[in-house]
Order: sequence, then C-alpha cells, then structure tokens
Amino acid sequence: MARSLALIALATSLYGCAGAPSLGLFGAYFPLWLLSALAGIAGAVVSYRIFFATGWAEIVRAQLLVNTAIGLIIAEIVWLLGSGHLL
Repeated sequence: MARSLALIALATSLYGCAGAPSLGLFGAYFPLWLLSALAGIAGAVVSYRIFFATGWAEIVRAQLLVNTAIGLIIAEIVWLLGSGHLL
C-alpha cells in the first residue's frame, strides 16, 4: 500500500514535466534549460574577464555577486527568447 502511494506521489509530481521546451541543435533535441545554463556560465566568465581587462575589478566590489547576477540575467534572457515569452 505504501509503495503504491509513493508511486502515485512520484507520478503526480512529474506530471508538469511533460512537454518541456526543447531545441533542435545539430540533429538532436536539447532541453532549453541546459542551453540557458551554459549561456549564463559563459556570460559570467566573459564578464569576469572584461572586469579584469578594463581594470574595473579594483573598483567594483563583490565580484562574485556581480558576475553571478550577470550570468543569471543572460540565462534568463536566453530562456525567455527560447520559450517565446520575450517577444
């Protein structure tokens, strides 16, 4: 009885996952969240390098928070563009 209730609870929690946005890349479908996460990480790394190349790293405090916020903003923009909610 407990096992069937656990199975029903698991199935109910995964019900909303059907039809997740995916994107065709190089002949295979990738989930959009993976693409947006990679774009966010790349954006954070690029912003980190820009801060050090321009000398802003000495002026701007809390570099970890600033670069993380920039990465999150880029990831959110990619997510909204990919899912069609931005336009």
